[in-house]
Amino acid sequence: MLTPLETPRLILRQWEDRDRDPYYAMNADPEVRRFFPSVQTREEADLSIDILHEHIELTGWGLWAVEVKESGELAGLTGLWPMPDIVAPGATEVGWRLAKAHWGKGYAPEAGRAALRHAFEVLELDQVVSMTTVTNQPSRRVMEKLGLTRDPADDFQHPNYPDWWGAPHVLYRITAERYRALPD
Repeated sequence: MLTPLETPRLILRQWEDRDRDPYYAMNADPEVRRFFPSVQTREEADLSIDILHEHIELTGWGLWAVEVKESGELAGLTGLWPMPDIVAPGATEVGWRLAKAHWGKGYAPEAGRAALRHAFEVLELDQVVSMTTVTNQPSRRVMEKLGLTRDPADDFQHPNYPDWWGAPHVLYRITAERYRALPD
Protein backbone atom coordinates (compact mmCIF):
# COMPACT_ATOMS: atom_id res chain seq x y z
CA MET A 1 0.00 0.00 0.00
CA LEU A 2 1.26 3.43 -0.92
CA THR A 3 2.21 5.72 1.93
CA PRO A 4 1.11 9.19 0.81
CA LEU A 5 3.83 11.77 0.20
CA GLU A 6 3.34 14.96 2.17
CA THR A 7 4.57 18.50 1.77
CA PRO A 8 3.72 21.43 4.04
CA ARG A 9 0.47 22.11 2.14
CA LEU A 10 -0.21 19.03 0.02
CA ILE A 11 -0.77 15.28 0.12
CA LEU A 12 0.23 13.20 -2.91
CA ARG A 13 -1.86 10.05 -2.64
CA GLN A 14 -3.58 7.18 -4.38
CA TRP A 15 -6.62 7.98 -6.52
CA GLU A 16 -10.09 7.55 -4.99
CA ASP A 17 -13.60 7.52 -6.46
CA ARG A 18 -14.23 10.98 -4.95
CA ASP A 19 -11.58 12.33 -7.36
CA ARG A 20 -13.51 11.43 -10.51
CA ASP A 21 -15.71 14.53 -10.77
CA PRO A 22 -12.99 17.13 -10.07
CA TYR A 23 -10.49 15.27 -12.26
CA TYR A 24 -12.96 15.24 -15.14
CA ALA A 25 -13.75 18.95 -14.63
CA MET A 26 -10.03 19.78 -14.70
CA ASN A 27 -9.43 17.81 -17.90
CA ALA A 28 -12.55 19.17 -19.61
CA ASP A 29 -11.30 22.73 -19.08
CA PRO A 30 -9.82 24.09 -22.35
CA GLU A 31 -7.49 26.41 -20.41
CA VAL A 32 -6.04 23.55 -18.35
CA ARG A 33 -5.63 21.46 -21.51
CA ARG A 34 -4.36 24.28 -23.74
CA PHE A 35 -1.01 22.54 -24.19
CA PHE A 36 -2.62 19.19 -25.04
CA PRO A 37 -4.20 18.18 -28.34
CA SER A 38 -7.70 18.17 -26.82
CA VAL A 39 -9.79 18.15 -23.68
CA GLN A 40 -10.86 14.82 -22.22
CA THR A 41 -14.33 13.32 -22.30
CA ARG A 42 -15.79 11.87 -19.11
CA GLU A 43 -14.96 8.38 -20.32
CA GLU A 44 -11.34 9.34 -21.07
CA ALA A 45 -10.94 11.00 -17.66
CA ASP A 46 -12.36 7.94 -15.86
CA LEU A 47 -10.11 5.61 -17.83
CA SER A 48 -7.14 7.84 -17.01
CA ILE A 49 -7.87 7.61 -13.27
CA ASP A 50 -8.20 3.82 -13.58
CA ILE A 51 -4.82 3.58 -15.31
CA LEU A 52 -3.13 5.91 -12.80
CA HIS A 53 -4.63 4.00 -9.86
CA GLU A 54 -3.56 0.63 -11.23
CA HIS A 55 0.00 1.81 -11.90
CA ILE A 56 0.35 3.06 -8.31
CA GLU A 57 -1.10 -0.20 -6.98
CA LEU A 58 1.40 -2.22 -9.00
CA THR A 59 4.52 -0.11 -8.48
CA GLY A 60 3.91 2.05 -5.40
CA TRP A 61 4.54 5.22 -7.40
CA GLY A 62 3.06 7.14 -10.31
CA LEU A 63 1.11 10.26 -11.06
CA TRP A 64 -0.52 10.80 -7.67
CA ALA A 65 -3.67 12.70 -6.83
CA VAL A 66 -2.66 16.02 -5.25
CA GLU A 67 -4.88 16.99 -2.34
CA VAL A 68 -4.76 20.37 -0.60
CA LYS A 69 -4.38 19.62 3.12
CA GLU A 70 -6.34 22.65 4.31
CA SER A 71 -9.47 22.01 2.23
CA GLY A 72 -9.28 18.36 1.15
CA GLU A 73 -9.78 19.50 -2.46
CA LEU A 74 -8.22 17.69 -5.40
CA ALA A 75 -5.77 20.21 -6.87
CA GLY A 76 -4.69 17.96 -9.74
CA LEU A 77 -1.95 15.42 -10.29
CA THR A 78 1.80 15.32 -9.87
CA GLY A 79 4.31 12.56 -9.89
CA LEU A 80 6.35 10.14 -11.90
CA TRP A 81 5.56 8.19 -15.03
CA PRO A 82 7.53 5.90 -17.36
CA MET A 83 8.71 8.02 -20.26
CA PRO A 84 7.25 6.99 -23.62
CA ASP A 85 9.77 5.24 -25.85
CA ILE A 86 9.48 8.11 -28.36
CA VAL A 87 12.22 9.97 -26.47
CA ALA A 88 14.53 9.02 -23.60
CA PRO A 89 13.57 5.31 -23.61
CA GLY A 90 13.67 3.79 -20.15
CA ALA A 91 13.62 7.17 -18.41
CA THR A 92 11.09 8.29 -15.83
CA GLU A 93 9.22 11.56 -16.30
CA VAL A 94 8.11 14.00 -13.62
CA GLY A 95 4.89 15.79 -14.49
CA TRP A 96 2.00 17.81 -13.12
CA ARG A 97 -1.38 19.23 -14.06
CA LEU A 98 -3.45 21.42 -11.79
CA ALA A 99 -7.00 22.71 -11.92
CA LYS A 100 -7.18 26.41 -12.73
CA ALA A 101 -8.38 27.29 -9.20
CA HIS A 102 -5.03 26.05 -7.90
CA TRP A 103 -2.73 27.91 -10.31
CA GLY A 104 -0.33 30.53 -9.00
CA LYS A 105 -0.05 29.08 -5.48
CA GLY A 106 3.26 27.28 -5.91
CA TYR A 107 1.66 23.85 -5.71
CA ALA A 108 3.32 22.46 -8.86
CA PRO A 109 6.91 23.04 -7.69
CA GLU A 110 6.04 21.97 -4.14
CA ALA A 111 4.53 18.69 -5.31
CA GLY A 112 7.22 18.28 -7.97
CA ARG A 113 9.94 18.47 -5.29
CA ALA A 114 8.19 15.68 -3.36
CA ALA A 115 8.04 13.56 -6.51
CA LEU A 116 11.74 14.14 -7.23
CA ARG A 117 12.64 13.31 -3.63
CA HIS A 118 10.78 10.01 -4.07
CA ALA A 119 12.46 9.37 -7.42
CA PHE A 120 15.99 9.88 -6.14
CA GLU A 121 15.79 8.93 -2.46
CA VAL A 122 13.34 6.02 -2.56
CA LEU A 123 13.44 4.67 -6.12
CA GLU A 124 17.14 5.57 -6.45
CA LEU A 125 16.79 6.62 -10.09
CA ASP A 126 19.82 7.93 -11.98
CA GLN A 127 17.89 10.69 -13.74
CA VAL A 128 14.41 12.11 -14.24
CA VAL A 129 13.15 13.94 -17.34
CA SER A 130 10.20 16.16 -18.16
CA MET A 131 8.73 17.20 -21.50
CA THR A 132 6.24 19.72 -22.76
CA THR A 133 5.41 21.77 -25.82
CA VAL A 134 7.86 24.52 -26.69
CA THR A 135 5.20 27.13 -25.90
CA ASN A 136 4.28 25.85 -22.42
CA GLN A 137 6.16 28.47 -20.45
CA PRO A 138 4.39 27.80 -17.12
CA SER A 139 5.54 24.15 -17.07
CA ARG A 140 8.98 25.08 -18.30
CA ARG A 141 9.32 27.52 -15.36
CA VAL A 142 8.35 24.73 -12.95
CA MET A 143 10.95 22.45 -14.52
CA GLU A 144 13.60 25.11 -14.02
CA LYS A 145 12.50 25.78 -10.41
CA LEU A 146 12.95 22.07 -9.75
CA GLY A 147 16.50 22.17 -11.09
CA LEU A 148 15.88 20.43 -14.41
CA THR A 149 17.90 21.75 -17.33
CA ARG A 150 17.36 21.70 -21.07
CA ASP A 151 19.77 20.75 -23.84
CA PRO A 152 18.25 21.98 -27.14
CA ALA A 153 19.77 18.90 -28.81
CA ASP A 154 17.16 16.84 -26.90
CA ASP A 155 14.17 18.79 -28.32
CA PHE A 156 11.89 16.75 -30.57
CA GLN A 157 8.72 16.63 -32.65
CA HIS A 158 6.08 14.59 -30.85
CA PRO A 159 5.47 11.72 -33.30
CA ASN A 160 2.03 10.85 -31.89
CA TYR A 161 0.62 14.24 -32.95
CA PRO A 162 2.43 15.24 -36.18
CA ASP A 163 -0.33 17.60 -37.37
CA TRP A 164 -0.85 19.34 -34.00
CA TRP A 165 0.56 22.85 -33.53
CA GLY A 166 2.07 21.71 -30.20
CA ALA A 167 4.14 18.88 -31.67
CA PRO A 168 7.49 20.69 -31.14
CA HIS A 169 8.57 19.60 -27.63
CA VAL A 170 11.39 20.41 -25.23
CA LEU A 171 12.98 17.89 -22.90
CA TYR A 172 14.46 18.82 -19.52
CA ARG A 173 16.57 16.53 -17.29
CA ILE A 174 17.95 16.27 -13.79
CA THR A 175 20.46 13.67 -12.66
CA ALA A 176 20.63 12.22 -9.16
CA GLU A 177 23.97 13.97 -8.71
CA ARG A 178 22.51 17.36 -9.66
CA TYR A 179 19.47 16.74 -7.44
CA ARG A 180 21.71 16.05 -4.43
CA ALA A 181 23.64 19.28 -5.10
CA LEU A 182 20.51 21.49 -5.08
CA PRO A 183 19.94 23.70 -2.05
CA ASP A 184 17.13 22.57 0.25
